[in-house]
Amino acid sequence: MTDHAAETPTPDLDTYAAAAAALLGLTLDPAWTGSVVANLRVLHAAAALVGGFPLPDTAEAAPVYTA
Repeated sequence: MTDHAAETPTPDLDTYAAAAAALLGLTLDPAWTGSVVANLRVLHAAAALVGGFPLPDTAEAAPVYTA
């Protein structure tokens, strides 16, 4: 199994948070920047887990998700 997380560089999440806020027209209070970036780190780690999960070639997407 390949460790995709090791192959993917960690993005500059401080810069991303500032750029995303500006793009969305949001004012990001500097007091909240650390919390926003911490949340982005958690989301980045979760995305790496999902993206790095090996699927067999026979796997197919479910046409409808039901809980």
